[in-house]
Amino acid sequence: MHLEELRDYCLSKKGVEEALPFGPETLVFKVMGKIFLLTGIENSPIQFNIKCLPEKAIELREQYSCVIPGYHMNKQHWNTIICDGSASKKIIFSWIDDSYHLVASSLTKKLKSELDSL
Repeated sequence: MHLEELRDYCLSKKGVEEALPFGPETLVFKVMGKIFLLTGIENSPIQFNIKCLPEKAIELREQYSCVIPGYHMNKQHWNTIICDGSASKKIIFSWIDDSYHLVASSLTKKLKSELDSL
């Protein structure tokens, strides 16, 4: 997977914006202002952090060598995914979807309503 493919996939989701709040090396994707994915622009292979339910985070780390505790994040809620080819794009995209939906479900009622109207 390439950065552009990851970027296009994230931006295709409703209510998503990209930003560089931590400097020019870290690209951040937010749904209605809340982060659901972060990635280093220069990483090779590409790797990114996604939010995850604590039980699921542990399960994925046990099942996939490309999933490790979230780098510089709360390791209970975030995983780092290393796109080294050991997990298919379909699976990786499903993990991104899970992160997006997890963050979207935690939005305030007002923000959920705004997201639904997009």
